[in-house]
Amino acid sequence: MATLCRQRGWQVNALSRKGVTATQASAAAVTAYLGDLDHPRDLPALPTAASWVFYFAPPPPQGNTDPRIDGFLHAISNSALPRKIIYISTSGVYGDYQGAWVTEDSTVNPATDRARRRLAAERLLRDWEQRNDVPAVILRVGGIYGPGRLPLERLRQGTPVLREADCGYTNRIHADDLAMVCMAAAQHGHGIYNISDGHPTTMADYFNKVAKRYELPAPPQIGLDQAKQVLSPEMMSYLMESRRLDNHKMLRELGVKLRYPTLTEGLTDTA
Repeated sequence: MATLCRQRGWQVNALSRKGVTATQASAAAVTAYLGDLDHPRDLPALPTAASWVFYFAPPPPQGNTDPRIDGFLHAISNSALPRKIIYISTSGVYGDYQGAWVTEDSTVNPATDRARRRLAAERLLRDWEQRNDVPAVILRVGGIYGPGRLPLERLRQGTPVLREADCGYTNRIHADDLAMVCMAAAQHGHGIYNISDGHPTTMADYFNKVAKRYELPAPPQIGLDQAKQVLSPEMMSYLMESRRLDNHKMLRELGVKLRYPTLTEGLTDTA
């Protein structure tokens, strides 16, 4: 994101709990601010006035709300209101649709605390948007893959996956395409968008394609009963939901042309 912004001549400021190293900041020409969203009273004064704000921080790992974005929004001064806020949410807010296609008008019904926290954050942002007359864009993103975001270690360890016959649909977007979508959302977007490549597959298909691309053994496939015994609760929560994200609104309103419209293309060009 920082690289894309700098290519357009924009000044980039980044807030990070862990800080940004001098090397990282220099490489992306980023002005770094050190702050922890879990301690909003101690946040530095951020240059949000007339800026596009990209909010990528996850909610806390527990509870059904997101005090982090609540604290961040309250920390924005009325004299420094941004031009727009772009928030990365999750397609998990829809819950299980048993493989049906989901549009932005579909009913939300999150089935996990993780997704409930994201929906709570969306609602906080929409309320703030109304009170301050600042547009917000909510991106309901599928699984993100790309360099550094592939299950290579799981494949090397031989971790099993749910067999194809028991798998539901999952949705993905390449990290580079997501960054491009974020830029388009800042310039053209308003409201809610489903973000995916529009070609949902299964988790088993995903792992098999990654294994083939990196010449690793295909993962062993197991049935649902065995999966409940050996896979993590978080992984099972993904596997127990099935939906296909309709991305037509994203393509139409944001005017993006995905560089990696299918998983095969995304993996082919992933070093």
